[in-house]
Amino acid sequence: MRHKVVLYNPQAVFYTMPLGLLAVGSCLDPERYDVRIIDARLEDDPEAAVLAEIDDAVCLGMSVLTGRPIADALGILRAAKARRPDLPTVWGGWHPSLFPTQCLDEPCLDYTVKGQGETSFRELVERLVDGQAADGISGVGFRQNGHVVFTDSAGLEDMDTFPPPDFGLIPVAKYFSLKGRRQLDYITSTGCLFRCAFCADPFVYNRGWSAVSPCRLADDIESLWQQYNFTDLNFQDETFFTYAHRVAEISEEFLRRDMQFTWAATMRADQGVRLPEEIFDLCIRSGLRRVLIGVESGSPAVLERIMKDTTVDQVIAAAEMCARHGVAVIFSFIVGFPGEGNDEVQETLDLVKRLRAMSSRFETPIFYYKPYPGSRLAQEVTADIPRTLDGWADFDYVAGAAGPWVSPQIYKLVERFKFYNRFAWGPQTAWRVPLQMIARWRCQRDWYRMPLEKLVVECVKPSPRLS
Repeated sequence: MRHKVVLYNPQAVFYTMPLGLLAVGSCLDPERYDVRIIDARLEDDPEAAVLAEIDDAVCLGMSVLTGRPIADALGILRAAKARRPDLPTVWGGWHPSLFPTQCLDEPCLDYTVKGQGETSFRELVERLVDGQAADGISGVGFRQNGHVVFTDSAGLEDMDTFPPPDFGLIPVAKYFSLKGRRQLDYITSTGCLFRCAFCADPFVYNRGWSAVSPCRLADDIESLWQQYNFTDLNFQDETFFTYAHRVAEISEEFLRRDMQFTWAATMRADQGVRLPEEIFDLCIRSGLRRVLIGVESGSPAVLERIMKDTTVDQVIAAAEMCARHGVAVIFSFIVGFPGEGNDEVQETLDLVKRLRAMSSRFETPIFYYKPYPGSRLAQEVTADIPRTLDGWADFDYVAGAAGPWVSPQIYKLVERFKFYNRFAWGPQTAWRVPLQMIARWRCQRDWYRMPLEKLVVECVKPSPRLS
């Protein structure tokens, strides 16, 4: 007899494949467990889809990000418990890793799993099947005798000890359709070695890092490529370019196997500066089309404050390397850090303009700082952080709203700059030429008053989505 395990991915605005659920679901013995992954983004009625599966399920597990996905997760959780009060429910992912006590204040939630959840979730499911308690399972939170109990995390395990993700658990073709391209998402490493004060990763993984070995990775990618015929591979690692020699080995494997697809990955500016030209060229020959570099700020003072451990000079050097090789880059920025001054914001806008002028293949999205719980910087704005799950459900990390510590003047400046910067550089088309000339003139002079062009364009054309 196979035991059914239902896994749910809450609503979100992006169509990245549910890699966390794939990871934990693939670690369950397929001869013993029947894993059903339900993705709210693919369902007309997610609640009905879940309720249709849980009557004979061992448990209902969810991967929950901080912010708006909590609202959907809570709704499904409560509906499932109303339908079947005895159903064990489990949350893993960022928010329960950061706030396990707060999560277990919700009476409909029975267990939380912290950090890397493959082994912890597998052991928990086995205990549930055998009718045993969760005592002694690493990284698990639960109630015992009216009190919330947590077990210590075991730290990051070697990812080569886990089976490859079974993409047969999800309808891959539906994600291709939603993405508008045959793009497969994949994660080759867990954790991050760095200490950024605005990020919760150091808290969740204690600055640990574990990765799949290049040969094992290439074996899996080749199998998936032959099965799904994808044309682009999007690595979702926190920092894919952590070790240059590993990246080189992966690229060599792609070339040796003659796999015909492009790929994109994450890179820190200091990693780009240290990367030898011959390895970067190897990456390009193997299909590298784009990197994502988190710049965060153009202000040296802010970079030091947020403990980014990169410099503006390194950003420029990495950008020059990518421009020289024709590689696209998404340089992501954050403004509105607590205590950030007007001059520091302007330094960021100046760096954005400099990067945009370097290549038509460079994008520079600007986001507002949102306090991620567990990070050092969030301690400065604790009064503005929600205290309950329902409060977090209304806290949007994706939308453009700035925190209350950002002045209306700065918000207006940044919003107008974002619009004109988008059109000032980049490919020219007949209808864009006049707007591009106006936008570039405005950016060069930092003059954004009376933004009539912005009002007209935003009425007829939505903002582009990054890919």
